[in-house]
Amino acid sequence: MSTLTPAAPRRTTTRPAAFIAGPRRRGKSRMDPTRNNTAAGIGAWLLALLFAAPVMWMILTSFHSENDAATNPPSIAANLTLDAYREFFGETSGVSPWPSLINSATASILSTILVLVLAIPAAYALSIRPVKKWTDVMFFFLSTKMMPVVAAILPLYLFARTVGALDNIWFLILIYTSMNLPIAVWMMRSFLAEVPVEMLEAAQIDGAGLLLTLRKVVAPVAMPGIAATALICFIFSWNELLLARVLTGVVAGTAPVFLTGFVSGQGLFLAKVCAAAVVISLPVLFAGFAAQDKLVQGLSLGAVK
Repeated sequence: MSTLTPAAPRRTTTRPAAFIAGPRRRGKSRMDPTRNNTAAGIGAWLLALLFAAPVMWMILTSFHSENDAATNPPSIAANLTLDAYREFFGETSGVSPWPSLINSATASILSTILVLVLAIPAAYALSIRPVKKWTDVMFFFLSTKMMPVVAAILPLYLFARTVGALDNIWFLILIYTSMNLPIAVWMMRSFLAEVPVEMLEAAQIDGAGLLLTLRKVVAPVAMPGIAATALICFIFSWNELLLARVLTGVVAGTAPVFLTGFVSGQGLFLAKVCAAAVVISLPVLFAGFAAQDKLVQGLSLGAVK
């Protein structure tokens, strides 16, 4: 009998999957992140220029004469002049805007201070020391902003006439405070919720009272949020027109009210309107530039948990 010799096992070579699939093509399968960032930056600049173009055109028009400002198409290379600003400040018209600007500054600044004084303790109670059914309280604050301002004008006018508060800057400050208080409480609650509880407990152990805790512990931590809230309330008060138009007159008229009556319907007025709009917009722009770092921090505070 012949002895069968078992066949030797076949050697199998395991090749990498990359070798089996063949060499990978080094094509542009993925977009270059550097190119994406450059395209996004260019797009952001173009969008910013698109939004800033009307403002820049308004500023340029304010330095033109009325004849050059009224040309169609407008003349960009026209001679520059300060005639519109001279007329706005009363050198030719005899009507000074300073009382209206002072009234706007007084109403905006004082109402913003009152809003912060009232909103910070309320937000502290709703966030750090939450009261019962605090969500109902927050929705009650929000519900006060749902009523149109037009619906409240007649009752406010009748009340102001009854108590003798028409054309009174202090009554306007009170109205602006009540108008901005709900949104300030909503904003400040989210900001104060980010204050570490350990800091408050340490202050309580050291014997600090409520006012001292708010002033020494809460305020420094939540300062970006306070600055953002103050700036928004200031802008809302400075730009408000409807209530000021109805409730004020000669004595307590604000800058937007002065702007509506600054130009008559006769003759050319485009350069004067642009000059008046530039001057009235400057306080808001200066406040925004002064608090821009705090504003960015405050608006992003509480966004990431």
